Amino acid sequence: MKPRDPIALLPTHEVVNMPPHLGDQDLWGDDEPLRAWTAALGGGGHTEHLARVGRSAGRDETFEKAGQANRHGPELRAFDRHGMRVDAVEYHPAYHELMDLAISNQVHNFAWHHEGAAGHVGQSVLTYMFSQPEGGVLCPMAMTYSVVPSLRTTPPVEAEWMPRILSTDYDPRDIPAPEKSGAMVGMFMTEKQGGSDVRANSTVAVPSGARTGIGAEYRLTGHKFFCSAPMCDAFLVLAYTEGMGISCFLVPRWRPDGTRNHLFIQRLKDKLGNRSNASTEMEFQDTHGVMVGDEGRGIRTIMDMVTGNRLYCAMSSAGIMRQALVQALHHTAHRSAFQKRLIHQPLMRNVLADMAVEVEAALALGLRIARAMDHAGDDEAEGALARIGTAVAKYWNCKRCPSLVVEALECHGGPGYIEESIMPRLYREAPLNSIWEGSGNIMGLDVLRAMGREPECVPALLEEAERARGNDPGLDRAIDELKAELGERSGQEGRMRMITELMALVLQGALLTGHGPAAVAEAFCASRLAPRYRGAFGTLPGGCDLDAVLDRAMPA
Repeated sequence: MKPRDPIALLPTHEVVNMPPHLGDQDLWGDDEPLRAWTAALGGGGHTEHLARVGRSAGRDETFEKAGQANRHGPELRAFDRHGMRVDAVEYHPAYHELMDLAISNQVHNFAWHHEGAAGHVGQSVLTYMFSQPEGGVLCPMAMTYSVVPSLRTTPPVEAEWMPRILSTDYDPRDIPAPEKSGAMVGMFMTEKQGGSDVRANSTVAVPSGARTGIGAEYRLTGHKFFCSAPMCDAFLVLAYTEGMGISCFLVPRWRPDGTRNHLFIQRLKDKLGNRSNASTEMEFQDTHGVMVGDEGRGIRTIMDMVTGNRLYCAMSSAGIMRQALVQALHHTAHRSAFQKRLIHQPLMRNVLADMAVEVEAALALGLRIARAMDHAGDDEAEGALARIGTAVAKYWNCKRCPSLVVEALECHGGPGYIEESIMPRLYREAPLNSIWEGSGNIMGLDVLRAMGREPECVPALLEEAERARGNDPGLDRAIDELKAELGERSGQEGRMRMITELMALVLQGALLTGHGPAAVAEAFCASRLAPRYRGAFGTLPGGCDLDAVLDRAMPA
């Protein structure tokens, strides 16, 4: 928060040439590209809600709470004072206030309140805006949003849990879910020995009674190595059942009889970033769970949840990039060097405009995939684009985010490297989405898997690109290059990062030349789709309309 009447005239000097306090931001009203792409991709009917959330999430007070929640991280309380296990995590009050703000504004369930009406587009916009002040709170939001398709594989589980998920009440009490006014759901997948290779998991599940299979009760024994948001009310967990392979289970924090379930937290992770959000190691010992989805099809069941989380990662990365750009624009607009404002220096203008192009391209790509998810049920091509596009957008947006945040930090110089700035928090947050729900190699392999197992995916992606053919020569060349790469099967697995990147660039180029402003589209194609492009920011070629690009990106 801005101190009142700070003293600028000090005994040895006067404080001048320092940017003013940024203050309240309107994360919707001040973001022209966000408003334009939301309308273009079908989300115009949600404007009133999105505008209200954009003002609330952008308040200076919200950013200050985010800082407090990260400075005063969660603490493990495994036992009560009498030595009995409670396996609880305690948070700073600011964390609970941010959770309440997010949940009351449907950041965790907007898509399911607006199915068939651009719900995933609206959900993605909320993610993009709320990720700007704080990423840690978004972890339980993302998982609760994403769990719904998995729960729908098992109607009794869906009937019990969906009303709690659809609630907009934040109830932080550690009590059985039936006694609460709202609930959150998380996901525990990875184990020490396997990581992304969940088939190497060793957790086992045995039936609690005579009944087995979907909807039956089981007892789980084993461990999970990364368990984020452990105070959620239930979790999807993978475990082996005898003779059937990996199955998926809903594991609640409390048993049906009202006693604590056996979710034994071993320790909190001491993470690089995302510090307001607790991540733990967990052990299960005869832990109660209910099978969700078909027995032996656990990976397929939980992948329905992972897909939503990957869209979240793409949109969260775009939001982090947007806030980094806003901070850089604000600093350079008020800081002078060599008798000129930084933002008026030619090379700095190129850097800022280049970052603005990247942010808009990331936003457009993520929202286009969200639109495909909205129409996946009634349009086969959109469904195919959604399946391959979530991995493509997740890969590329998450890869570009750290580089852009570093560049934005460099625009500040030394002041951006100080913890009083938001930039160190954005810097620590930037790599996370590239790791969560599958690293870059996993995304490339998932794209390859979609190409092989679902042959309709590539034609859907190419059809989207071909609609923009003729809009720009660089885009036409990139489309042809992509087709050539897809046709060369020899050694394809080793080239999947390059192919996935090219898919992302082609989709972004098609979107920007088809629906974006000319200045941004031309700058994108002249740089990202040019043979000489090397990826460093500030390398837009001559002839790009930097003024128009910066005017569009600049907060009002």
